[in-house]
Amino acid sequence: MAALHLILGALACFSVLLVRAEDAYRYYNWVVTYGAIAPLGVSQQGILINGQFPGPRIDCVTNDNLVINVFNKLDQPILFTWHGVNQRKNSWEDGMLGTSCPIPSNSNFTYHFQAKDQIGTFSYYPSTLLHKAGGGFGGLNIYNRSVITVPYANPAAEYTLLVGDWYKTNHTVLQQTLDSGKTLSLPDAILINGQKDSTSFTGDQGKTYMFRVSNVGLSTSFNFRIQDHKMKLVECEGSHTMQEIYDSLDVHVGQSVAVLVTLDQPSKDYFIVASSRFTKPILTTTAVLHYSDSKTQATGPLPVGPTYQIHWSMKQARTIRWNLTANAARPNPQGSFHYGTIQVSRTLILANSATKLDGKLRYAVNSVSYVNPDTPLKLADYYNISGVFDLSTIQDKPTSGPVKYGTSVIGTTLHDFVEIIFQNNENTIQSWHLDGYYFWAVGYGSKQWTPAMRKRYNLYDAVTRYTVQVYPNSWSAILVSMDNKGMWNLRSQVWARQYLGQQLYIKVWNNEQSLYTEYDIPPNALLCGKATGRRV
Repeated sequence: MAALHLILGALACFSVLLVRAEDAYRYYNWVVTYGAIAPLGVSQQGILINGQFPGPRIDCVTNDNLVINVFNKLDQPILFTWHGVNQRKNSWEDGMLGTSCPIPSNSNFTYHFQAKDQIGTFSYYPSTLLHKAGGGFGGLNIYNRSVITVPYANPAAEYTLLVGDWYKTNHTVLQQTLDSGKTLSLPDAILINGQKDSTSFTGDQGKTYMFRVSNVGLSTSFNFRIQDHKMKLVECEGSHTMQEIYDSLDVHVGQSVAVLVTLDQPSKDYFIVASSRFTKPILTTTAVLHYSDSKTQATGPLPVGPTYQIHWSMKQARTIRWNLTANAARPNPQGSFHYGTIQVSRTLILANSATKLDGKLRYAVNSVSYVNPDTPLKLADYYNISGVFDLSTIQDKPTSGPVKYGTSVIGTTLHDFVEIIFQNNENTIQSWHLDGYYFWAVGYGSKQWTPAMRKRYNLYDAVTRYTVQVYPNSWSAILVSMDNKGMWNLRSQVWARQYLGQQLYIKVWNNEQSLYTEYDIPPNALLCGKATGRRV
């Protein structure tokens, strides 16, 4: 009987590897360097990938295996994270300091992960220090396999728009500002694909085009619109949506949308506009939608967008709903998983706060300001190394005690169904991202969340996404099925807040060691801290 179990186990492992081997492989070599860039007309040190700012776009198909060999030519260690890619069973490749040792200067590391069961608009960027403020980010688009239909006709072409706030101050100086205990000032501008007011997109009159729009900035929400054109929302962070028509869309830090735009206006040029939300003054940048036979330049006035209307934005957020009849990355409807009928096994209420520790600015979650240990949490967990973290550092609900430093890890069991409330008692908008997962954004509300607010949840067709905004002095609620074993980062996408402690990790665990639930440690895994010298 023991021999039979051994044979069956070996066959199971072989079958898992075989399935992965049958899917296509895409290979990339990246050389990461510093280089002079001047998106605002002032020369500054940027972070380039293969000499490019922004970095090269990754286009792949559902279930493709991506092999990305990163050569780090910077003078600091670096990691890249793949924003919104679920990394199924594979938190080893997530590219966060809690899961990986950073790539040392003048060395390389090869990421190997699968775009498993996903379709949509994603991005990548460096997760270490303030590197993201220097560049190193790019688009990552996952397309459907031919056997999977999408709920719209193929566009004539598509464009990827990386939109985000930008400082003309070098990222090293910005980091020094935060390290000194000061806040960052308002960004200097908003860029579209690394440029201000100089990007152009061309199309033919009468044809329909897709615009994939991602907020790759550090802190600023923006509103996106196209002069005299309507936008049909068809995808939100990897989920097909009900195809509502919008004049403009709010896109918060870390979020992505895809819209279809038909060039149904007279042949000329039109402004594409992104303007900041909830800031004073308002930052505005433009690009140009150029009709291929146009002989007339775009002229103003620019289409007017919202400025500080919180209720307007919250109301719009509720209109983004899941398309229950559209296929997912597998040939079954997105809505086949009836999330609203599942019993919640645990509720987490996470409150963000700003404070001072040792006289310096820090940010916290439930009174704990996160500190990265020298040993990645995933390695400590794998090698059973004590003294790196414990599961009692952070509580499930806000505490009244003073803020303290800590390495926050919340333990959950594989397949727990968890409700997470993000409670924002501050006057600034927040944005939260969970690695390794989609979640249902079921509710938004003002002031304090109470259990009575559950009556307001959308338990039928709330869209699944990987980043959720939390409005000032408000709350947002999500539901998530913890079905992806590993160690996963839950963080503020407002990058200064993440850097200064507004993050934690969720350990999703069961006692079964199987390739069906989690892949083994990669043979090329970097080792550091207390894991140095351990054998992979």
